Amino acid sequence: MRAENARPGTTAWRIDTAHQASETELAGYTSTASVLPGESFGLHLSSALGAVTVRAYRLGHYAGTGAREIWSSRAVPATRQPAPAEDALHTVRCAWPETLRIDTSGWPEGSYLLRLEAGGRARYVPIVVRSRTTAGRLVIVSAVTCHQAYNQWGGYSLYKGPDRSFATRASAVSFDRPYDKNGAPLVLTHEQGPIFVAEGLHRPDLDLAYVTSWDLHRDPGLLAGARGLVSPGHDEYWTVPMRRHVEAARDAGTNLAFLGANALYWRARLSPDGRLLTCYKDASLDPQHSSPETTVQWRQSPHPDPENSLTGMLYEAFPAEADLVVHDPGFFLLAGTGAKKGERYAGLVATEIDRAYPVAGTPANLQVVAHSPVPQFQKPDTHSDMTYYTAPSGAGVFAVGTMAWAAGLRGAHARPRIDERAATFARTVTANLLHAMAEGPMGRAHPARANLEGIGAPSRTATGTGGPVARA
Repeated sequence: MRAENARPGTTAWRIDTAHQASETELAGYTSTASVLPGESFGLHLSSALGAVTVRAYRLGHYAGTGAREIWSSRAVPATRQPAPAEDALHTVRCAWPETLRIDTSGWPEGSYLLRLEAGGRARYVPIVVRSRTTAGRLVIVSAVTCHQAYNQWGGYSLYKGPDRSFATRASAVSFDRPYDKNGAPLVLTHEQGPIFVAEGLHRPDLDLAYVTSWDLHRDPGLLAGARGLVSPGHDEYWTVPMRRHVEAARDAGTNLAFLGANALYWRARLSPDGRLLTCYKDASLDPQHSSPETTVQWRQSPHPDPENSLTGMLYEAFPAEADLVVHDPGFFLLAGTGAKKGERYAGLVATEIDRAYPVAGTPANLQVVAHSPVPQFQKPDTHSDMTYYTAPSGAGVFAVGTMAWAAGLRGAHARPRIDERAATFARTVTANLLHAMAEGPMGRAHPARANLEGIGAPSRTATGTGGPVARA
């Protein structure tokens, strides 16, 4: 990506609050979550502001601007579309006609934001131009399953309904609708930072590939020969095929990095066409209540398979707000940071956090790199951990255990307490990580050194809000 990022970028991709269109003024969705370079996709638009101009921006580094304009349309006639349909599961689906067919010939692989512009206002629509091969490359995942789970457009997400209660939530959500807020809230919060850092590392050994969680789900061979896979800041909803394909890649030597927290928490299902995500969050409500694909937490019955066997840790708590505290300053990915034991980095532990537990599934050689005290409201204080383990294949698995890490990668003040020192620390560690992953299985040169026993971690998850772990 060195040649691509040497091209001139622009800050014109950004939408300030004053010019952000509301969800009823302007919105759009794509006919697919990802396309191969040269393929086309449909864009479905609704506009109460008249004709729409579409500009495609590829996220990257681009001398700090963050994106490059790849393509733009003419002013396309568009009208306000009727209210979407809603079914018995509270699934909101739009049946808007295709407004524009977009050809991606000449578009580089990557994560894109389509900027819709009408009447002086704008919104985003995300799309990924996925890589034809991941062999020998670092794979950056766009967690579209998580994006859709939280999407409240049309009144329903997997979390709440129009009355904002969990009881009225949807049990299945459709990709045939726009995203809420600015149109790409989770891409910007959790994915833009890792992309910015990865594409800004001008090294010949760092060749990036781009996919979505839908692509991980549907293609068992997608990660064949990949050097590493990078999961972004919030990657919460995994299907059984997603997990099995990533586990197989790790067991074949592909390094893994979890640059957030709360990954792999809910087991979900995708429809064959990838346009419907189902998660009842209650086995008694799920028609497949006894199936290995029952849509409950991965740690819950009837088929518990907690996330720690893949990520190294368990989801611990929300909300969180604390400093990151270094536990093992000799860890190889901390090179160049100057960190000492007990060193604190402001604001890098926040929102949701993970914690290492000496329980079934936790890798025996788990190495705790940071162990950060976290105060909680009306619960005992807990910790957020940063961890590393190595698999028999030699693959290394690194997890930061905090959602604020992605904010640190965006830079100082991306969250209120993250200062320049903390942002530099996060970027340095991530740069070290990406280069180490690109060199091959990290465990061959840097085997994990077990130290979980030394931090006195409890064997029960009662300190957190993630819930108990069921026994298989």
